[in-house]
Amino acid sequence: MVKVLGIECTAHTYGVGIVTDRGEILANVNDTYVPLKGGIHPRDSAQHHSLVAVKVLKQALAEAKSSLEDIDAIAASFGPGFGPCLRTGCTVARVLALSLGKPLIRVNHCIAHVEIGRLLTGARDPLTVYVSGGNTMITAYAEGRYRVFGETLDIALGNFLDVLARELGLPHPGGPIIEKLAEKGKHLLPLPYVVKGQDVSYSGLLTAAKRRFKERGSIEDVCYSSQEVAFDMLVEVAERALAHTEKKELLLTGGVAANKRLQEKLSIIAKEHDALFLVVPKQYAGDNGAMIAWTGALAHKFCMSDNIEESFVQPRWRIDEVEVPWRKV
Repeated sequence: MVKVLGIECTAHTYGVGIVTDRGEILANVNDTYVPLKGGIHPRDSAQHHSLVAVKVLKQALAEAKSSLEDIDAIAASFGPGFGPCLRTGCTVARVLALSLGKPLIRVNHCIAHVEIGRLLTGARDPLTVYVSGGNTMITAYAEGRYRVFGETLDIALGNFLDVLARELGLPHPGGPIIEKLAEKGKHLLPLPYVVKGQDVSYSGLLTAAKRRFKERGSIEDVCYSSQEVAFDMLVEVAERALAHTEKKELLLTGGVAANKRLQEKLSIIAKEHDALFLVVPKQYAGDNGAMIAWTGALAHKFCMSDNIEESFVQPRWRIDEVEVPWRKV
């Protein structure tokens, strides 16, 4: 049995997971940086990562009832993400791999969200809607890689919700609070609906929603309207991708996957296209170390290790730039 230790370090979460090549999650310990005010500053988040790295590592090893000598490979999220955060976590990964003499595996953060969703839901070959604070895309496997069938042209859905929450005077993270306030909304306000081909744009919607609130709009109605429009844009492109790919599974993953309203909307289109709708468990929806460890375990089976001297972080590493040899269909 192979054990892989994975480090998540792309943004606000520093996580360490330990997973076997059989898909057994032995440990998943995460520590999240929460700013006192405003959004996440990469430098401050990286400082947080450096302060909690040892503590999180020790907790994960204890949870897995393992020692570092039991670990067969070290994986880390080398991108996409904030440069300072990536460099902090990946430096820890390099030190561990070098000192232990273990393979170092560079994991793409977006692929990890898809793979943890497939593992925990049993999805075999889904069309995946991946929505988080830093990424929003529709993706599916085809001919050796994950292909993108739609994405945001500017800000990600999770970022849109968090920034809107700050503008409305709500605490971080804003997504869950907006979801609760939206349930009390009664009026659908006119807001821009921007879909360009298979891509969406949220920056104009954010500006318009802020303007509506400043015009003394009800905070409940602003949350309700913003969420409805933002989700409908995403659902439209997801449905077209589902029709195009003819996949029989629709998987929702990423931090925003916990939103019940988004789940409801996507489940409807899945049913209309005779596809099974699946959602990653809430515990693994946000950034976490287990998803990095599991993706590292998949890559390890195909000897996809990297030279430490050439293990550079890639803040803009796209999902469709990575070969995925463990997928056959």
